[in-house]
Amino acid sequence: MSNVKNYAEQGGDKWVVNGILEVTAEGQININGTPLTRMAVQADSTAADITALKADFNALLTKLKNAGLMAAN
Repeated sequence: MSNVKNYAEQGGDKWVVNGILEVTAEGQININGTPLTRMAVQADSTAADITALKADFNALLTKLKNAGLMAAN
């Protein structure tokens, strides 16, 4: 038994990271072939009514989908 924080389990189907996973500027993480990217900033809501709050919430959902953090419909 080795004493390492980061390793591939027997067979290589699972990686265990118990340390820091650092992805450099040249690196990338893909989920089902879709690159994971940093999400654009979502401004704090200043909605005064439900219609405006719905628009702010839908903008957040769009940004999550575009960043690959949520599946698109």
